[in-house]
Amino acid sequence: MSVRIYVGNLPKDVERSALEAVFADHAEDIVSVKLISDRKTGKCRGFGFVTVKTDEKADAIVEKFTGYTFESEVIKIEKALPRSKGKEEGSAEVTSAPRPKGKSSNGRNTGKVFSSGDTESAQPDPRWAQDLAKLKDLLAAQHANPLGCNLCWV
Repeated sequence: MSVRIYVGNLPKDVERSALEAVFADHAEDIVSVKLISDRKTGKCRGFGFVTVKTDEKADAIVEKFTGYTFESEVIKIEKALPRSKGKEEGSAEVTSAPRPKGKSSNGRNTGKVFSSGDTESAQPDPRWAQDLAKLKDLLAAQHANPLGCNLCWV
């Protein structure tokens, strides 16, 4: 089974061929070399992945290239963590705040509105839970007294 190795702290102007040349001594063990590039500029985002055939080969490459200097920068190299498809029991997961409905990541309206329809699964962001509770109390008080006057009871 192939194993991915994370290679970080790469210069922005690095080419794939230059990174392949670094690992040329292990060419028979390497399945692929991939640089992650910025969509807008096309330049390297500072990291990439090298996929090798076995776990043992990955360990050997990580050990050999730890502290390796590439184009005047010490690269960071380690086994890549597998992508998580969903929540696994006992694993920590980093989440971000939800995007507004119908907006893409660049703020443009996509015309799509996604809703699960299951209100039980929708949980408030814990950073705002206390403020949300206050707002709910204010809304409940407003419904009890729709005119907003403490002297009137309708």
